[in-house]
Amino acid sequence: MTVTRTGPLPTGPEAEYDVVVVGAGVVGCAIARALARHPLRVALVEAASDVGDGTSKANTAILHTGFDAAPGTLEARMVREGHRLLGAFASEAGIPVEPLGALLVAWDEQQRAALPRLAEKAERNGHLATRLLSADELRAREPHLGPGALAGLAVPGESVICPWTTTLAYATQAVRSGVDLHLDCRVEKVRTGDPWHRLVTRRGALRTRHLVNACGLHADAFDALLDRRDFTVTPRRGQLLVFDKFARDLVRHILLPVPGPLGKGVLVSPTVYGNVMLGPTAEDLDDKTATGTTAEGLAGLREQGGRIVPALLDEEVTAVYAGLRAATGQEDYRCTAHPALRYVTVGGIRSTGLSASLALAEHVLGLLADCGLDPGPERPLAPVRMPNLGEAFRRPYRDAELIARDPEFGMIVCHCERVTRGEIRAAYASEIPPAGPDGLRRRTRARGGRCQGHFCGAEVRALSESYGKGAR
Repeated sequence: MTVTRTGPLPTGPEAEYDVVVVGAGVVGCAIARALARHPLRVALVEAASDVGDGTSKANTAILHTGFDAAPGTLEARMVREGHRLLGAFASEAGIPVEPLGALLVAWDEQQRAALPRLAEKAERNGHLATRLLSADELRAREPHLGPGALAGLAVPGESVICPWTTTLAYATQAVRSGVDLHLDCRVEKVRTGDPWHRLVTRRGALRTRHLVNACGLHADAFDALLDRRDFTVTPRRGQLLVFDKFARDLVRHILLPVPGPLGKGVLVSPTVYGNVMLGPTAEDLDDKTATGTTAEGLAGLREQGGRIVPALLDEEVTAVYAGLRAATGQEDYRCTAHPALRYVTVGGIRSTGLSASLALAEHVLGLLADCGLDPGPERPLAPVRMPNLGEAFRRPYRDAELIARDPEFGMIVCHCERVTRGEIRAAYASEIPPAGPDGLRRRTRARGGRCQGHFCGAEVRALSESYGKGAR
């Protein structure tokens, strides 16, 4: 079990792998976890200093059923299978999931006419439980919905989930099962060869027999390192608003618009942390680092959110953020085996990547077999049980038995999110400790509440310096 962030990479046989997965987002971590079931030497390599630090950290946190995917596509199959697989894994690993169900809301006649077609599409995707709703039925289910809603489509099974814990759980289980994780390790060159490819990073070189590109926004650039230019990634920015926990009672379901050409559109959804989220926008950009928010984007969100749930605008916004999705101009994933290169590209994974991640991992195992990989027999993965960040489940500050065993789990440091000293200590003692304040927030929620660290920031920093001294 090896996790590195600094210093030169290992050399000699320690730097030789059967498979290297490049990109430690939710999909890359899921692939590494799937490979860990086999007696292989596997490395997971990431340019950032933490797992899930790119597209995976800023999404809508929904576990989709795939009801509205284009039937017959790889995405439709992966999301449908992934929903089942991730639901089971979340229960096993302690990832918070709330199956709230979704309501698609039609606000004009054109959208109302589209609802039966969406129900038929859901059936073709194997989702047989959708139900058309009248305006009265819709309002009975969502009393705070704005005026003008004409009809709806109920979609059971759509859930909210913690995306941060999901990615970290995959990576943790992979590392515990023998995968080497090299962070802050950008791959700058790939020199293909037989039987070894040589990956040149800024921390040294690795050799691998098989290679997987799970680079998300940068999948096209990584492809180019191997002279592959099959698609271009366009960063599609999604800005989001997060409302305070006082807004939570205003929304019972995930409220979706009728999908348009740029995706699922602006939604209003509870989060597993007890907040309400509004977004995302959909803006195609040129800059793959443009994760800032704009006044125009946020104003547009407030205008649309005010129509969906007017009372939402009376509540306080505690955070705004933006994420970038990997659009490729094709409404399907771009997953390809290149047998001659012993190389697999996993590209074009957009907002459904979280839901599809475990199914995509199994799909990639098949593509690697097409490239000549013999994974060998399966073996059990090391068990994993993640700290709970969800409000619907028992948090450490409410766990009397845990506090009796370890009083630091009863000592609240971040009062907005009720994060304890014990949780911060445990995060730094974990297999993959945080690399900074954002990483700690994704592991504990510390500094993620309405004060954004104004009151707890100094104490959290002091604890991070103390507990983080021994972190790898």
